[in-house]
Amino acid sequence: MKNLKDNYKLGAILSVVGILTGLLILFLLASIYQVNIDGKIAGERPDEAITVQIVFAMLSWVGVSAGALWVAVLYGFTKKADWAWSIGAVAATVQLLSGFFPMIPPASIGLPIPTIWVFFIALVLWFGMLLVGGVDNKIIIFAFISGLAYVLTYIDGVGAISRYQTEEKGFIASMYAMSQLVNWLGAIVWAFFIYALLKGKPWIIPLGVFAAAMSMFGGFPVGITDVVIQGRFSMFLVAPLMSTGLLIYMLTPGATKLIEEWQNKQLG
Repeated sequence: MKNLKDNYKLGAILSVVGILTGLLILFLLASIYQVNIDGKIAGERPDEAITVQIVFAMLSWVGVSAGALWVAVLYGFTKKADWAWSIGAVAATVQLLSGFFPMIPPASIGLPIPTIWVFFIALVLWFGMLLVGGVDNKIIIFAFISGLAYVLTYIDGVGAISRYQTEEKGFIASMYAMSQLVNWLGAIVWAFFIYALLKGKPWIIPLGVFAAAMSMFGGFPVGITDVVIQGRFSMFLVAPLMSTGLLIYMLTPGATKLIEEWQNKQLG
């Protein structure tokens, strides 16, 4: 890992891959967009068809934008800028989501999942940026687990779009409508937290508490409603439960010590 720290040539190569990945997202999602909409309609799930129509387009927008961000990262590496690897990590974080969720709808109806390649490439890019940045192993693990909360919180927002359409209009459907954007905003806050963690910013813990609370406020109400009404475990609960665990960890002395040591290393 030490040999990879500040390896600007490697960073530049990974940046080019990130740029191409942004274009790959555009073409892959365009190629499976209508096929998945038609497949969901044929499977008598018009609610999921509408969800695909909204979410695939959104993930293409942000994934392609992340590809454009990689151009700035490439510029940074060519200038040997200290900020390049952390912004690259942000771009990779966005592209991870653009590759991950679009695997779920086609997999459920037996269609190909080509965005798995985007996901794996973005995963390599993410770890690559952290290695170039010389991030400690424990911080990488912390950031990775936080990344899981980021993805799952986003998926809670996606699920709310679908469930709103299938529930009888009333309190439960309204609960999905009221919580949907809370989860997507929570995912955004988790993404900012990951950046702050990697850079050792002084406001890491408050931002992490905010991110966890957003996921909990967005996921627990609909998850508990599901349990009470349907009498079974709700997948909406996974993200807020993970966020609760992260919140508890962030409030422990061990987390404080880990973060302070990383911040001191960044300053040194």
